[in-house]
Amino acid sequence: MSNDQYYGGQQYDPYANGQQNPADVTQTWEGQTWDTQYQPAVSYDQIQAAQAAQAAQAQPQPQAPVGHGSQADAYPQPYPQPYEQQYASHGGPAAYYAEPVAEPVAEPAAAPAAPPAPAADAGPAYSSPTTSGNTRVTDAQRARAEGRSPIIDPGMQPAALTALLGLLLAGGASLGSYGLLLPLVLLQGLTAAGWFRLNGMWPARQGIALAFLGGLVADAALLATGREHAAAAILGTLGVWVLLCLVLQLRSHADPDERMYGLMATIASAALTVVATGHLGAAPDAVVVGGIAVAAAVLARALPLPGPVSLVAALLASAGAGIAAGGFTDLGTSGALLGLGAGVCALVGLRVAAYDYPSRFVHMTAGVALPLTAAAPAVYLLGRALA
Repeated sequence: MSNDQYYGGQQYDPYANGQQNPADVTQTWEGQTWDTQYQPAVSYDQIQAAQAAQAAQAQPQPQAPVGHGSQADAYPQPYPQPYEQQYASHGGPAAYYAEPVAEPVAEPAAAPAAPPAPAADAGPAYSSPTTSGNTRVTDAQRARAEGRSPIIDPGMQPAALTALLGLLLAGGASLGSYGLLLPLVLLQGLTAAGWFRLNGMWPARQGIALAFLGGLVADAALLATGREHAAAAILGTLGVWVLLCLVLQLRSHADPDERMYGLMATIASAALTVVATGHLGAAPDAVVVGGIAVAAAVLARALPLPGPVSLVAALLASAGAGIAAGGFTDLGTSGALLGLGAGVCALVGLRVAAYDYPSRFVHMTAGVALPLTAAAPAVYLLGRALA
């Protein structure tokens, strides 16, 4: 039987004096992580107290000499006293053990100093990770951790600019295709720039220029082929530009993840810019009704009303504006359906521009352009169906 396991006829336990077996200790990780909602709020005084306790435990404790004070007795005995007595009883040098040696008394391990207890009015023991001063947390992450919505609507000023641009589209459509071209180009430029900034990619001059060029090519193709071939001009340009974006991203030397993210953002921006050409391919009366309906919808949505009430008010405003504008065109009362469809698409574009704590630049670009850009398919399709 091993000497280290036998102790006075009983099983020897080296951790019987209150010491903790390292095998029974479970390590826990208490570092900061972004995947949890709450993290411990530890003050600076608590950190200093814990560091002082660790430094005190790390210092070696002096051991008292054992026996009669000789040099040999100054070192700790290799085995406990009961084992030495048993060894002497089996024929060992009994003279050496004639006088019993005082057994050293094990000192209890010093308990680690507990951190100072928080005050009664200090609040909960855990706080939100966004309130502990970490500057890497974005506003959207802060809002989600604090239970707030990361959606910020553009507001009244971008809505007023959207309404102005919608009225310019309606007025240009009444003048003809070339009268509509100038506000349409402005709409496509705002769409290309706003989409990249909405996705957090800035500066992205090459992607913005590529998407904007796709919109200009679609406009030129539609003007060259005529309004009756608008679908072919728009879809053909879109297919060519998707292939062009793919080829250009394959030549990039960026990280694969960044390259894929840039490819998706560039294709989406180019697609939206080309889709905005639908205003140029739609019937002039449909563009007039659609532009006025979008203007009424975004203005009603920007009013300080509760969420559901504001949504219903915006839809009713778009339908009412469609009826009013249809009275001045050949659409008549069917303009209500076209205005309602354009209003629904405009609210979808407005919600996209309000997502994930956008900046003021996003509100003044994507927040202005996306309602009108998203309404272009509805204006084109409903205009052809109702005209």
